[in-house]
Amino acid sequence: GTLGFVNGTGAAAQFNQPYCITIDAAGNLYVGDRINHAIRKITAAGVVTTLAGSGSAGYTNGTGGAAMFNEPLGVAADAAGNVYVADYINGALRKVTPSGVVTTLSLIPNIFGVAADAAGNIYVADQNNHRIQYFPKGSKTATTVAGGLGLGNSTYQLNFPASVFVDNYGNLYIADAGNHRVQKWSNGGSIVRTVAGNGTPGNDSIRLNNPQAVFVDQRNNLFVADAENHRIMFYDQTRLAGAVAAGNRGAGTLPFQLNFPSGIFVDGNSNMFIAD
Repeated sequence: GTLGFVNGTGAAAQFNQPYCITIDAAGNLYVGDRINHAIRKITAAGVVTTLAGSGSAGYTNGTGGAAMFNEPLGVAADAAGNVYVADYINGALRKVTPSGVVTTLSLIPNIFGVAADAAGNIYVADQNNHRIQYFPKGSKTATTVAGGLGLGNSTYQLNFPASVFVDNYGNLYIADAGNHRVQKWSNGGSIVRTVAGNGTPGNDSIRLNNPQAVFVDQRNNLFVADAENHRIMFYDQTRLAGAVAAGNRGAGTLPFQLNFPSGIFVDGNSNMFIAD
């Protein structure tokens, strides 16, 4: 709960605005530590180390602490343990290997979120262009797979998308932050529908306020980091109306309170991990 840049175990470790979170196949957590400009690793035992990043803002490829980021806002791990990073201020999609080697895959101004599917394809929330970009595995060339028709709130438009998640069936779930909703794109974008929120900000069971992250678990349940409402919302397969899964007692540091949650991951045992 105190800002800093310290490795250690449990509460001995310190972060500075942990913004996004993902888990690899071995159960390790990876955190985009925004203001420390670093990617942190947390083992199942709670041991925190720095995978890559120096603690200072910059733009340098390299290994471990020799690499530099500038506000990482999205992280996603693939099946091989590589971590993909939405390096926001640098406008770059970066790749970090399990040994901490950082390279740049593509330059994308205002990149905000990133996801990886089971086949190793990459999806990026291209926020200021109001679209989701797709990179086939191993390619540095992207195509637009959602949005891209300009800012708006019609069915096929997005408004500052904050993150994207791809489920096991290839469906895209998009935290359409500016529209206060979550969209689902399936069948290559031929089917688009709103699955949470209704386009207006609010804090009841229907409305969201600036959703920052989405996750779909193995049971096809949807979880949303409802940032401005300081809560995690849970939706079963029926969608649209949700229930509070965590937070919702106002911003704060006491147990069960959240303060602008911006990242979420649910593991196979239904444990929730939240970037608070």
